Amino acid sequence: MDFDLLAKIVNTPGISGYEDEVQAVVAAEMRAVCDEVRDDRMGNVIGLKKAANRPGGFDTLRTQPPVRVVLAAHVDEIGAIVKHIDGDGYIRFQRVGGLYPQTLQSQMVIVHGRKPLKGVIAPDFNLREGDKIPSPDDLLIDLGLPKETVEELVQLGDPITFAQELVQLNDKVVMGRNFDDRIGTFCMLEAMRRVGDAQVDAYFVSTVQEEVGVRGMPVAAFAIEPDLGLAIDGSLVRAAHVKPHSVTCDMGKGAGIYLMDNLTIGDRRLVRFLCDLCEKEGIPYQRNIGGGTDASAMQRSRIGAIATTVGAPVRYMHSTVQLCHVDDIEATIRLLAAFVEHAHEFAQHRGGDTGQHGEAASETM
Repeated sequence: MDFDLLAKIVNTPGISGYEDEVQAVVAAEMRAVCDEVRDDRMGNVIGLKKAANRPGGFDTLRTQPPVRVVLAAHVDEIGAIVKHIDGDGYIRFQRVGGLYPQTLQSQMVIVHGRKPLKGVIAPDFNLREGDKIPSPDDLLIDLGLPKETVEELVQLGDPITFAQELVQLNDKVVMGRNFDDRIGTFCMLEAMRRVGDAQVDAYFVSTVQEEVGVRGMPVAAFAIEPDLGLAIDGSLVRAAHVKPHSVTCDMGKGAGIYLMDNLTIGDRRLVRFLCDLCEKEGIPYQRNIGGGTDASAMQRSRIGAIATTVGAPVRYMHSTVQLCHVDDIEATIRLLAAFVEHAHEFAQHRGGDTGQHGEAASETM
């Protein structure tokens, strides 16, 4: 596993709507192994590895198989933007994505103004035990600079990220601020590099703005019109302060395969195929019930796609201390690569449900 690439992916900033810098890292990795790479108007980055011995590209007319397969991971992370600078030079902020109020005070942040500026979310020492957790609207960022300097370097709308970078917590567990979903991005890129000759056209999509309502994937799915799709996102995992019955996965026990989430019921045939593939390839896996992912957009775009989600279990998602087990990361990479290499078998078994149904539908549009 390439820890240098993992660190680069995790440490590069990119909140929803401001993903350009990290997408440049993703695009560079894609260009090294994909036949074609492009971006779209939303900011999604799409790499294509063509089926073995097949010409064509993004604009090839769909007159015959191979099947189109999509792997997609969202690259955006939760954060904030500058909303106001008060008379003392403190910054108020607007949340971007699902920030939990109880995780915010005393966090170190970076305000991406005219230059990156380190700051802290000031703790409120007036709070006493039993007091209500302050709303993020009441919190202040302190850059440790005079008001005049802050006003010179910072303006309304500048993005704010948390400063926590990748940490090797121990031999088996890593920690980062944005494993939802930079672990998924990393797994997708690693799988992309490992996939050998395949009998499907494989599209690798780094999507934007998932954390603010699954906004990027619908655009990519409409353009690609996939037959099969896997979103890659964190699987919910047993952790401190989490009721054991409310989650289905454990760290260190394999890749999570989603049965359903708040937006998607995973295609049962595909879930069964993935589980069987793990058994055949000796890949540890777990069945997961998750939150909501890009699979929903794949499943419902145009004539629809057979889709679900997979991903490494992540503890403490939407905090700055997210944990992931390296064995689960490796299992997820192996599953993704194996899926691309064997997806044609699923398509052949399903017959008219994949591939050719897309051709017929395209011809009538």
